[in-house]
Amino acid sequence: MEDTINDEVDEEQEMPSDKVADLVEYIVCGLVDDEGAVSLDVTDSDEGSLIEVTCAEEDAGRVIGRKGRTIKAIRTLARALGQRVGTSVEVEVVG
Repeated sequence: MEDTINDEVDEEQEMPSDKVADLVEYIVCGLVDDEGAVSLDVTDSDEGSLIEVTCAEEDAGRVIGRKGRTIKAIRTLARALGQRVGTSVEVEVVG
């Protein structure tokens, strides 16, 4: 009986990259006008995780920021949280 309870708990646990994706989604949704157009695609591999952020074309400039400053800050925060939870993370914006 205990084995089935432990299996259920393991299935419900988030991957470390999911926590980072939640942070990225929270930040990006705060920047854009059309929150409904924001979606994240998380790809986990042996080397780390890739988080691809898709948003409306008119909002992509806001997410990237002037001279890429905003996306650089988002990447810095994502990498810091990634280190804390034990995974390496890359964030890319797909227009």
